[in-house]
Amino acid sequence: MRAGADSALARVVSVFGAARAHHAYLFANRRASRMKVLVHDGFGLWLCARRLHRGQFVWATTASGITMALSDEQLRALVVGLPWQRLGDLATIRVL
Repeated sequence: MRAGADSALARVVSVFGAARAHHAYLFANRRASRMKVLVHDGFGLWLCARRLHRGQFVWATTASGITMALSDEQLRALVVGLPWQRLGDLATIRVL
């Protein structure tokens, strides 16, 4: 979690091959209490850090190396520390 924007960008490029415009890349510590977000907005990069004083960020359970798309609403909820999995289509109740 000591990485700055350049180190985070180097990590993104080494894993994904390139940093795509209008994408956010999330990094977290092992305890999932701290998170950094690297955003390429099409003009440059910005790096934001968030620390929870209580609880943990909840991550998706995917295999290593698989990317996962989040909606804007889900990303905002994740950054705040809310249960982002319950938003969007996953929150819809359907008749079985």
